[in-house]
Amino acid sequence: MSRKHINKYFQKYHIFYYSTILSVFLYACNVTKKVPDGEYLLTKNKFEYTDGQLLSDEIPDLVAQKPNKKTLFAVPLGLILYNKANPKYDTILKEYMTYPSEMRNQKLRDSLFRKYEHPEFVGRNLFWNRFFHTVGEAPVIYSDAKTKQSAKSINNKLINKGYWDAEVKTNVKKDSAGKKAEVSYIITHKDPTYIKDYFYNIPDQNIRGLYEFQFHKSFVKKGQILDESVLEKEITRINNQMKEEGYYKFNNDNQDIYFVADSLHGRKNVPVVMNIIRDSLNTPYRKSTIGKITVAVARNINDVNKLPLKDSLRGINILRKDTAYSVNSLWLPIILKPGEVYKQTNLDLTRKNLIAMNNFTILKASDDFRKGSDSIIDVEYVLSPLRKYEFNIATDLHYSQILNFGFSPSVDLTSRNIFGGAENLTTSFSGIIGTTKDPKNPDAFFNAYELSAQTSLQFPRLLVPFRKYYKWVPKKYSPITSVNLGASVQNNIGLGRINFNAGLNYFANVDNGRIQHKLTLFNTQLSLTQNKDKYYDYFPAEDVIRQAVFGWYEDVHPDVNTNNYSYDQISKMIINDQAFLSSISSENQDIINAFRQSLINKDRQTQDVIISSIIYNFTYNEIGKKDYTNPMFFSGKVEFAGNTLNLLSRREHEDGVVSGNSKTIFKIPFSQFIKFDLDFKKYFSFFNDRAKPHTLAFRQFVGIGIPYGNSSSMPFVRSYFNGGAYDIRAWVAFGGLGPADSQLDERVRSYAMDNVKLTTSIEYRLPLTDMFEAAVFTDAGNIWGLKDNGFGDQFKFRKFISQMGIGSGFGLRINIAYVNLRLDMAYKVHDPNKPEGSRWVINKIKPLQPTVNFAIGYPF
Repeated sequence: MSRKHINKYFQKYHIFYYSTILSVFLYACNVTKKVPDGEYLLTKNKFEYTDGQLLSDEIPDLVAQKPNKKTLFAVPLGLILYNKANPKYDTILKEYMTYPSEMRNQKLRDSLFRKYEHPEFVGRNLFWNRFFHTVGEAPVIYSDAKTKQSAKSINNKLINKGYWDAEVKTNVKKDSAGKKAEVSYIITHKDPTYIKDYFYNIPDQNIRGLYEFQFHKSFVKKGQILDESVLEKEITRINNQMKEEGYYKFNNDNQDIYFVADSLHGRKNVPVVMNIIRDSLNTPYRKSTIGKITVAVARNINDVNKLPLKDSLRGINILRKDTAYSVNSLWLPIILKPGEVYKQTNLDLTRKNLIAMNNFTILKASDDFRKGSDSIIDVEYVLSPLRKYEFNIATDLHYSQILNFGFSPSVDLTSRNIFGGAENLTTSFSGIIGTTKDPKNPDAFFNAYELSAQTSLQFPRLLVPFRKYYKWVPKKYSPITSVNLGASVQNNIGLGRINFNAGLNYFANVDNGRIQHKLTLFNTQLSLTQNKDKYYDYFPAEDVIRQAVFGWYEDVHPDVNTNNYSYDQISKMIINDQAFLSSISSENQDIINAFRQSLINKDRQTQDVIISSIIYNFTYNEIGKKDYTNPMFFSGKVEFAGNTLNLLSRREHEDGVVSGNSKTIFKIPFSQFIKFDLDFKKYFSFFNDRAKPHTLAFRQFVGIGIPYGNSSSMPFVRSYFNGGAYDIRAWVAFGGLGPADSQLDERVRSYAMDNVKLTTSIEYRLPLTDMFEAAVFTDAGNIWGLKDNGFGDQFKFRKFISQMGIGSGFGLRINIAYVNLRLDMAYKVHDPNKPEGSRWVINKIKPLQPTVNFAIGYPF
């Protein structure tokens, strides 16, 4: 913008500039408007560390008094708004706001006016004064007592962390004229106290043996700082261990386990002794067993003793009002068995199973010693049925690799206990409206959508021909079966699709959800492509290449033109005419290669296909588990498709220009392939002593699809592509990376998909505040074919590393409630699709022109 335009805009909006400057200038006078004489507005807390910063991200939170929050260019907006309310109403409004909202009306205000001897205010609404008083923030008045309390809290924190000789002093700077105060906390932590030796005193030999068996898991180590929080973690670990070994209510009053540090001979290196002693008589601990187990279905707890139906199944007592729920359905989620040794995880898993049924509210879940016994535990669950039908309407934010940012309205109807075995039928109608890359109209917005209807019938058991499956798949694995049916209509990347899907899914969870198995039988998907004849209308860049090649061919064969043949017929003639292809000059070979890839793109994207497969998923997940400081995640999936249909079908049908002929079912080709997806993630935590640790995250994805038999390529919905906010972020989805290091025209290459995919990502996450987090990252990867399509796209072990696209960048994450909003800016570092010698593009990075990725949630 020129200086002339700048001056013009400044003159046009000068009143706003002056108003802003005047507001900022005057607010300093306004903030102390309601600070009483002789008092001070707390404006700042400063922290000075004399011998190095320690716990610097936790210490500010220990201060009892914090200045008024500043927003809008460091202006305490809340305080300014509060001061806008007339001071003469402050006392009345303070009391007014203590009443429940339903009581706050004109009658209450009038009574308070009279109470405080202001009858002249009766009848006044005071709307704006109430508004400013409510949304504003009262001035934080400096308190000497709270400052001393804060210094003591900081000192105690340091002592608990092992810094026994720490000192915390305060210095208060008061401005009597401005009625403002600043507090400085001067912190000297000095040298910490270390654990010189670690011993344990456990008179009970059984408890001692169990402790020694898992001693390698102890958090307390010789030579580490004597941190009280570490001792507390060790107590929690021991409690959990003993409760898994049958010791009910172990250390229930938190008096059995305690640590003693001997500082008699010094304060910097002290021996520590852990004691586990039940009482002064050293009474041994006793294991407990499960006694009576009762499951009752009632509307309220008082009705339990009045329930008429009393049954028992394999030792579990079941009480019901009627037969709405079968006895077996109430027995299946109970992991406990009468007479077995108590184990806390079995109680936890039983409760989790009952909640996961989505049929009941748990009114009571009690476990306690039987009267007169100190080793038999009676357990009782009282369940109240949820409503038969539940209707939900929702609208969610949506983001995917292809559809980008959008929104998703949905309507769900859940019908519970369909067949009396706690089965749930969920029917949902949803839509996704978003924006995708459209080569025909690059500036289009909200140009893509998906409408779907899905039905899922879930059984809280395995749906198999034999009943006693729990002998092979124990109840503790929480097996579930779901039958799914659905249909959807999609419109994205120009071509629309109609999809139908069905499947029978089996789920089993092992080790409290750490391991999950999923087996999908009869997984069937029918995908029908719309607007096939308009392919080149939606992909005009490929149409330019087609026209050029068609023109060359027509020059050689004048009778072959679009008046006599379809596009596909002419294309097939061209790729099968070796004499013509050999006659093309070397400078035009790139166009021929681009033409061949465009035909592969067209076949893949316009294909109607049936996929009938068996899928097995294995997931190992440590994320969110308290025992893992550096968790990992692994997901493996294998899919076999088309083998059964291949045995049933004999008819063949033409399936695309390049694909050739395929067997069909109802004149629709079916895919035959095997596909492997391996996804590994690892997270390393650093600075765990801080309130907000740093994280180094690593991800490796390997995918391979092997078409065979009836298929020469993978179907569109099972193929791999590059780019996007959850992949290689320096390239947008379908942004021209790959396949391999091919030199195809980017206009065609952008929409290429292939059968092999590698993606490696590493990201360092640095928390800034409770809400904001920064990150730096590097992504690398590409897609390849299993065979060479004529332009060097085949995966080869000796070449694949040099063919990886590499991008790096930085990002900002915003945590709002349970939503993580992410903004990543990435730059291409190595572009394998550039000519050799020009692929490292670091020197061509334009800092102000990154690839911007906005998404919801972490990339991995």
